[in-house]
Amino acid sequence: MPSYALFTNKRNNQMSEIKINSYEDLEKERKRLMQKLRSQEELIKVDIAGVREGLKPFGKAMETVNKLATRDNTAPIFNFGMEMGIDLFVRKFLLARAGWLTKIVIPFFVKNYSSHFIGEGKREALMKRVKGFFQKIRPRRKNVSSSQSSPV
Repeated sequence: MPSYALFTNKRNNQMSEIKINSYEDLEKERKRLMQKLRSQEELIKVDIAGVREGLKPFGKAMETVNKLATRDNTAPIFNFGMEMGIDLFVRKFLLARAGWLTKIVIPFFVKNYSSHFIGEGKREALMKRVKGFFQKIRPRRKNVSSSQSSPV
C-alpha cells in the first residue's frame, strides 16, 4: 500500500492530489487543511452533543434507580423520623393486607427514594419549622442561675 493512501478521505473515497511547488502553495494547503480540521472537529462536537442528548433519558432512569437503591444520610435524625413515619403509614395502612415480602420490600424502596426526594434547601427549611415549633412549645430559659446568685 502506498504511503499516500493513508491520507485519503475515507468518506468520499477521494484522494486530494495537490502539487506543492512553492512555499505559498504549502501555506495555502496548510490553511486549507486547518480549515478542514476545524470543520471536522465541529462535526465531532455536534455528534457528541447528539449522543449526550440521546442518552439523557437513560441517565434520568439510572438516577431514579440509584435513588431507589441508596439512602441519603445527610440528615440522619430527620431521616430516622421520616422512616418511622413511612414504616407506620405504609406497613400498617397501605399494605395492611399484603404479604410479608411486600411489607418488607416496598417500604425499603419508599424510604430510600423519599430520603432523596426532599432537597437540602427544603430539608433545612423543614428543620427550622420543627425547631420553631418546639421552641414555641418549650421556650428556652435565659440563664436563671447567674441572675439569682448572690455574692458571698
